[in-house]
Amino acid sequence: MNRTADVLDATLRCLRRYGARRTTMDDIAAEMGVSRSAVYQYVRNKDDAVRRLADRLHDQALAHARTAAASDAPLLDRVHGILAAKVELVRGPFAESPHAAELLDEQARVSGDICRAYTADLHALLTATLTGAVRDSPADAAQVLLALAVGLLAADRTDLLRPATETVLTGLTPTSPKPLEDNDNDRHQP
Repeated sequence: MNRTADVLDATLRCLRRYGARRTTMDDIAAEMGVSRSAVYQYVRNKDDAVRRLADRLHDQALAHARTAAASDAPLLDRVHGILAAKVELVRGPFAESPHAAELLDEQARVSGDICRAYTADLHALLTATLTGAVRDSPADAAQVLLALAVGLLAADRTDLLRPATETVLTGLTPTSPKPLEDNDNDRHQP
């Protein structure tokens, strides 16, 4: 049995209930049914527990995004899978809790750098997935798609993620070859 994982699981339960600011080491210990000194054997302090938990959650979400990107599914399915990993990061462990931002927001005091790195990794993954498939800049398209996912999360409308992703991709992907830049008259002139 992995006691560090148990500490992180207990930390997650406390964060959902109390939030990062109000959770204490005593809360984590009580949640595990052990003494506070026992928890200190696995984490240095509450901030260490929160950072490790944030790292674990972001790593799991990134693994799901990478799996989606690496699949041989159509572009829409791969892009949707990458964005769905971002949505599930928030919806999964914090579906019924108002405290997700304290752990999963790029401005969070303890874990903001982890969140920013995750977003950068998602952007790079989306950019690579879109390279060769979109008309214009894949990096810009990736930024638009990430903003779409964040906006749907904020509006509590993640049910629209797939149709919205499809709509954006339809606008970004070419449907026919680009027209010639010159006309017939220009080609026949000496």
